[in-house]
Amino acid sequence: MKKVLTSCLIACCFMACNNEGTQTPGTNMNYPPIEVSYPETKTVDVKDDYFGTEVADPYRWLEDDNAADTKEWVKEQNAATFGYLEKIPFRKAVRDRLEELINYPRISAPFQVGEYYFFNKNDGLQNQSVIYRQKGLKGKPEVFIDPNKISEDGTTSIGIAGVSDDNKYLAVSRNDAGSDWQKLFVYEVATMKKMADELEWVKFSGASFWKDGFFYSRYPEPKEGDELKGDNKFHSVYYHKIGDPQSKDQLIFEDKKNPDYYHFGYVTEDGHYFILFQQPGTDGFKTLYKDLEKDGPFVTLFDGYKNKSSVVHNIGSKFLVQTDIGAPNYRLIEVDINKPAPENWKDIIPETENLLQGCSTGGGKLFANYLEKATDRIYQMDYDGSNKTEIKLPGVGSAGLPSGREEHKTLFYSFTSFLYPPSVFKFDVKTGGSSLFQKSVLKFDPKDFVERQVTYKSKDGTPVSMFLVHKKGLKKDGNNPCLLYAYGGFNISLSPSFSTSRIMLLENGGVYAMPNLRGGGEYGEEWHQAGMLLKKQNVFDDFIAAAEYLIAEGYTKKEKLGIQGGSNGGLLVGAVMTQRPGLFAVALPAVGVMDMLRYHKFTVGKGWIPEYGSSEQSKEMFEYLYAYSPVHNLKPAEYPATMITTADHDDRVVPAHSFKFAAALQKAQKGKKPVLIRIETDAGHGAGKPISKIIDEYSDLYSFFFYNTNTPVKYVKG
Repeated sequence: MKKVLTSCLIACCFMACNNEGTQTPGTNMNYPPIEVSYPETKTVDVKDDYFGTEVADPYRWLEDDNAADTKEWVKEQNAATFGYLEKIPFRKAVRDRLEELINYPRISAPFQVGEYYFFNKNDGLQNQSVIYRQKGLKGKPEVFIDPNKISEDGTTSIGIAGVSDDNKYLAVSRNDAGSDWQKLFVYEVATMKKMADELEWVKFSGASFWKDGFFYSRYPEPKEGDELKGDNKFHSVYYHKIGDPQSKDQLIFEDKKNPDYYHFGYVTEDGHYFILFQQPGTDGFKTLYKDLEKDGPFVTLFDGYKNKSSVVHNIGSKFLVQTDIGAPNYRLIEVDINKPAPENWKDIIPETENLLQGCSTGGGKLFANYLEKATDRIYQMDYDGSNKTEIKLPGVGSAGLPSGREEHKTLFYSFTSFLYPPSVFKFDVKTGGSSLFQKSVLKFDPKDFVERQVTYKSKDGTPVSMFLVHKKGLKKDGNNPCLLYAYGGFNISLSPSFSTSRIMLLENGGVYAMPNLRGGGEYGEEWHQAGMLLKKQNVFDDFIAAAEYLIAEGYTKKEKLGIQGGSNGGLLVGAVMTQRPGLFAVALPAVGVMDMLRYHKFTVGKGWIPEYGSSEQSKEMFEYLYAYSPVHNLKPAEYPATMITTADHDDRVVPAHSFKFAAALQKAQKGKKPVLIRIETDAGHGAGKPISKIIDEYSDLYSFFFYNTNTPVKYVKG
């Protein structure tokens, strides 16, 4: 076990209090180091041969999360980590402020189910949001399902997966302890009665109703002990009739020849067609449809797996399809399934220089969401693309698309930015007017801060945009703590969003920086492809260039600079800290993909092969992955102060990635900067994490960041 050595100097001199509830350390004082010794981590003689190259894997044993020695290692690592964190003098003050900031009512955009409106609401510190319903827009809200009453520790999350066409039933999904595994249940809307239906081993699925049941996707039941780490195969589509046991569910589509493919589907609003997407991984898919009225066969509408074509709506046999075929920034086309050849396609929304991020329908209208310099613009138009009008948003930020059924005349959308807490707007389809429906109010003043966007050049000269948020009047003298956050992959766009935890950074003079790296989707498919497979290094170069820009422009210096990212962003942090260890003071990789040679062997990891490539597909691909794989590129050096975060129920990026990286980094670290791993229990990849665990985790992250960048921490009660 680790020993933590400290002195009364820490306890006495960093917590000067005054009558206004402010705690401020000396502004020119360096925090003394908190010494840490790490648990012993054994090594094993395991080697793999990749195209003639022998690669050692000394921490292979940590891949078995059920083994007694792995569990003991986790216990000892957590003891070392929390022993360190407990010695940070302002940790409780940070937690108190975060709890105060997050303690405000939050509501989702409502959606209509017959005469009722449903929405999620969190009163402030509830571990999980509660599902409410109310009759009409002026009715009294009443609790429909409260997941906080299902599990005492708040680790069960609930979501609405689908609504029946007659508005009589809701399908509800349940996730426990952060796992991706779902259970599906059925509730009556009018009586709020839970039916007997219970479907297991569901993953990555909604519930699309048709007649007296619904379609959903599931895997076969895994072997005992493999639920959270086993290789998931044969993702298939089933039909469940309400009232039947799951054993009677009808298999609708499976692919025995391609057991690793994902299969998703939904029914068109008119109930005529079932749309199916067959997807080898996270990039590109095949689109098929089935005529439900004739019980016809599945017909391929868009073949191959290089493109992405989604059916948004249909008017009889004419499908409105958002596609990147011949349009890397996407367009919306009309395809008549009776004449599906490309020469018969009709442009409804032609491609533009800005990304067409999404399309939706509701109230008999079509809505389009454009991303312009990574911020949202929304337009309403007719189904043929005519009468295009912009929906005026309250500022520059991120907005959800209005959506609903054709008969709905009142729709809702949300808007947020870095300094604008998420708020809900009511949209009148007939007039095209918006009005504020629900405003978030919390204890901070956005007028004290500024958000802006800059452009810098990457290593190869490519311009990259970056958002910056900080206090007004910030001095660009290099002495500001800065947290650089990014993702850079899977065609995912990072646009402005609000975070209560980020306010803690800004209040303490920090700069928040978020670049839009290649690999993301902010500037279309070409931007995405420029950061995937054999071009993944571009992502790391973009991130490193962002750090160098922030230092060169005086926003911060390397002694004050922290980097943060989760999942693919955790890979990003792991890769750049191995390539440029002296450029950063702090590294915060969360649930990262750290072993690029074996990631595809666990749960759903094989689905990332289209994005990353595989160490087994070719010598060239192996050598490229091996060159940046974080766990394989740690060498004796002085690395940043690092706190790795993961969770025991993460069945997407299994915790073995973080375990192996932590063990290797602790061995490689030559300086005195700490290398910690914080392993959450009864939590997963992030979705559905209880508020209490979120507050605890971010309190520890910011305390660690502030301490290791020597940042004076000021806690001001609201």
